[in-house]
Amino acid sequence: MRKEDRAAQIWSVLALAARNRQILTYEILARLIGVPMPALGRLLEPVQSFCLKHQFPPLTALVVSSESGRPGSGYTAGSDVPAMQQRVFALDWLKVGCPSPEELAEALRTHPSRRGQWGT
Repeated sequence: MRKEDRAAQIWSVLALAARNRQILTYEILARLIGVPMPALGRLLEPVQSFCLKHQFPPLTALVVSSESGRPGSGYTAGSDVPAMQQRVFALDWLKVGCPSPEELAEALRTHPSRRGQWGT
């Protein structure tokens, strides 16, 4: 499966988590989609980039380390994680819909999310 296909799969999992006001650990997400935890960073980045491109709150704020309770180093959406999580919970992600793998790939190309461009 391509990176963009996995990112679309992750989007759906995180949109459902947001609707249910749930936080997921990297381990849980990795198990749900069937990939090793070390691969998640590169798979989460297109999701974060799409949110950046469309000025959505970052769905990736819902994925945290089981040790720290915070997103990993690839998360660039700001230091107030609980505030970002509340913004994610407030959006109706079912109305937003799931972007296609191609849309996620394009967002990553045009709005790389690891540049620290997120507002807090």
